Amino acid sequence: MTIHLSLNRYVWPLGFLTIALFCQTAVLLAADKPNLIWIMADDLGWGDLGCFGQKKIKTPCLDRMAAEGIRFTSAYCGTSVCAPSRASLITGLHMGHCPIRANREVQPEGQMPLPKAHVTVAELLQRAGYRTGLFGKWGLGFPGSGSEPTRRGFDTFYGYNCQRHAHGYYPQYLWRNDHREPLPGNAGGKQAQYSHDSITAEALRWVHAQRTQPFFLYFAVTIPHAQFQVPDCGPYANENWPEDEKRMASMITRLDRDIGRLFDLLKELQIDERTLVFFVSDNGAMGSYKEHDLEFFDSNGPFRGFKRSMYEGGLRVPAIARWPGRIKPGAVSDEPWAFWDFLPTAAEVAGFELPRDLQTDGVSIAPLLFGRSLPRRQYFYWELHEGPTQQALRFGDWKAVRTTINRPLELYDLRADRGETRDLAKERPELVAQAEALMKSARVDSADFPLRAPQAKSKPKAQKTAQKSPVTKPATD
Repeated sequence: MTIHLSLNRYVWPLGFLTIALFCQTAVLLAADKPNLIWIMADDLGWGDLGCFGQKKIKTPCLDRMAAEGIRFTSAYCGTSVCAPSRASLITGLHMGHCPIRANREVQPEGQMPLPKAHVTVAELLQRAGYRTGLFGKWGLGFPGSGSEPTRRGFDTFYGYNCQRHAHGYYPQYLWRNDHREPLPGNAGGKQAQYSHDSITAEALRWVHAQRTQPFFLYFAVTIPHAQFQVPDCGPYANENWPEDEKRMASMITRLDRDIGRLFDLLKELQIDERTLVFFVSDNGAMGSYKEHDLEFFDSNGPFRGFKRSMYEGGLRVPAIARWPGRIKPGAVSDEPWAFWDFLPTAAEVAGFELPRDLQTDGVSIAPLLFGRSLPRRQYFYWELHEGPTQQALRFGDWKAVRTTINRPLELYDLRADRGETRDLAKERPELVAQAEALMKSARVDSADFPLRAPQAKSKPKAQKTAQKSPVTKPATD
């Protein structure tokens, strides 16, 4: 009995010690998990950054990010407009499987929601112990839909729920989690509180609050999407340019400045070396708009097309990744990857396995970050349903484009002709047949987004019948 009592004297302290060690180990393991930041500009073209060849717009912080990390010259968005591209990013699905394949507005505020059956990358990271925050534009649901950010994996949300609401930079309110928060300075048509500045300030405060635990920040800024609004034109005020060009350039430089502030904060908090940061655009450059001319800044670089097209100028986006001590500074990769690769990449970097029943079209691009190559993929696939259906497929260095569903495929050799100027379809019928077969296998039919040819102008009644959705309609972003 004496021995038994004596043992019990030591069992309890040992139990407490075990619990304490377990808690300490959990904290250490959490600290070892890298933070993930995904910064996404809105309608920024491949050629709008200095490190991608821009000559007029100043982007020193992003240029430094590229010098300190890796620049991807063949990165692709989910598709060439806002909502489906963002849906591809967070679901890990390309447009052949993604539940949202076009912008669809739901009145009075919001867009077509993500179905509950589709798991988001934020939900997966949340389950893996990450704090998650979205600051900026959502565009994948409407208030009360069950597809608000805070119901799709984000602990904190501040910004625009609706992409149409996000067209203005001086709104009367923004959303904080599940409620509207007024911006009193903008009441009565006043323009005192610039939304990008407010959103950036909230994002930086949130990062500071998460400094002791792993976090995922989705910083979905609205710059440089039109309307072109900015408090001042900064270094471009005295340029002999059209006003819209000065405003657009100033917006991009303002975003660049704020990304520099984010990197400064990571260093101040001493979490810079355990934070992987991606920078991308949600789709290719917008076309000419009001006083803005697509060619003024050469926004789509060497590529054909722009936003809403299936050519490279609509799909290929500027992309940079930075992770001090892990990514070799000044690296450049021309290996193609796409938004649907982010979900498996986040899983690998964060150190958790994807659920076995989770469908994803992506592969982890973590090897590219560390100078290794990826397994060769059979294809990349896109489609878009803004009016008549468009399709595109990249297989190897070949690119197939169908501008409307009732037209034959165009075929381009991206290695020799990245501007897609010479259609080789008639010369290479065997490759056209291969592309046709891959396109057919790449997609599943969607009742919401059926393959649709252009409507004949002489049949207005049939056209009206085809647009009979009771709650949604095509929307701009």
